[in-house]
Amino acid sequence: MALELPKPLDPSILNEAFDRGMPHVLMSDSIFMQYRDFIYTKSGIYFADNKKYLLEARIAQRFQSHRLNSFEDYLSLIRSPAGTSELPILYESITINETYFYRSPQQLEVMEKVILPDLIRAKMAKGDTSPTITIWSAASSSGEEAHTIAIILTEKIKPIFPTVKFRIIGTDISNSVLHTARSGVYKNYAIRQVAPDILTRYFTQHDNLYHLKPSIKSMVSFHSLNLFDSSAMASMMNVDLIFCCNVLIYFDTESKRKVVNSLYRSLNKGGMLFVGYSESLHGVSQDFKLVHLQKALVYKKE
Repeated sequence: MALELPKPLDPSILNEAFDRGMPHVLMSDSIFMQYRDFIYTKSGIYFADNKKYLLEARIAQRFQSHRLNSFEDYLSLIRSPAGTSELPILYESITINETYFYRSPQQLEVMEKVILPDLIRAKMAKGDTSPTITIWSAASSSGEEAHTIAIILTEKIKPIFPTVKFRIIGTDISNSVLHTARSGVYKNYAIRQVAPDILTRYFTQHDNLYHLKPSIKSMVSFHSLNLFDSSAMASMMNVDLIFCCNVLIYFDTESKRKVVNSLYRSLNKGGMLFVGYSESLHGVSQDFKLVHLQKALVYKKE
């Protein structure tokens, strides 16, 4: 999953922050537009005018943490070479990473029962008896989606296709959620939809934390990636299946086109793309073919 803009906040949150010692200063419209343009140019995330107070509150927290005095000072920081390391922290502060294991059961079922068997058989039909299937969890957040895929492959696909090799890649713009993903340690919320037998086989519990077993963790590699960065996206090639769910709805049309075009180029011919249930490529791309598979929709590169 998933990159989501934060849910609306009560403007009193900003006042409470000021009461705790933050400078009592509001963001001017001109500075807001500069921030909005900067964030949009760097990440494709767009803040409408009615989200000004939200950006104001989150950035106030960031410049306070740097002991800066104003929104202008923080803007100068992130525009400078010295602010490069601050950008991932900024992105994380203005977004929410919401995910858990087995979050999209209909898509996962179609992947298991239709898409992967078809992809594998198509490669084997070309004479490759030990093909590699590459699956990419874009905007993977703390890794629940990618690790769910690894469990399904272990449970359902490998016993049927023992010679097939699998490559699972998880990417996100936030380094802190990637740290959690690589650790494979989760709280109760993340595992609440995991069946008891799966939980027993693939997790060990210590206090209130659930640790993924090494056999699953080792199946996934996690990397930092900005989906809006075309040059970085060019490194993602020869992919068979992409999950990019609950991300596109937070981009404007031009940003969506840019990201979707990159995803299209990343896929092998015959590859598939899942987007979120509330998302669509209508008006964004005509390159994909929309395919109805059981209870799920998927976009195919022909």
